[in-house]
Amino acid sequence: MAEFADIVDAIEQLRATSLRLVVAITGFGGAGKSTLSRALVDAVPDSVRLRGDDFLDPERSHRRSSGWDGVERARMRTEVLEPFRSGDPVSFRPYDWDAGRLGPITVLPQASVLLVDAIGVLHPDLEGCFDLTVWVDVGLETAGRQGLERDRRNGHDHDRLWAEVWTPNDRDFAAEFNPRERADLLFTAGC
Repeated sequence: MAEFADIVDAIEQLRATSLRLVVAITGFGGAGKSTLSRALVDAVPDSVRLRGDDFLDPERSHRRSSGWDGVERARMRTEVLEPFRSGDPVSFRPYDWDAGRLGPITVLPQASVLLVDAIGVLHPDLEGCFDLTVWVDVGLETAGRQGLERDRRNGHDHDRLWAEVWTPNDRDFAAEFNPRERADLLFTAGC
């Protein structure tokens, strides 16, 4: 099990071989991906975070699918991951959850390390896009409970979605694509 310092060290070691790194921080919904990613941005100089929620289709992400169909992996790849890796400026249209459509163009700040904090990214559609993959290793039921509690604290009534869609989608995705075993590092919050 990797500790926080191990992740930072792995990123720093990879910097010796590449000018730009793309790191996937993934796990079940509610596992703590965003918390870890924000901490890494603070600890890793010249890094920037990409929120996975900016690449969720709200209609598709609110329905059952074994492959997390609601994650817009193709858009993430073409708008952000490929341009970032090639050193080009990156601009993309994050999903505007309040307006219910893609928002205005956002420019990703220049950086040498991109931390992608998202569900469903250890998928064949994004094969070869990441230099390092970190699985936030929290059990499915615990992650779902944490996500549900977070949403309630933030004033969102997503109880039905957690029970009927998001937790089952995570379960199916894990069974089909085995992301925990494919990750380079496993991290448990609190380590």
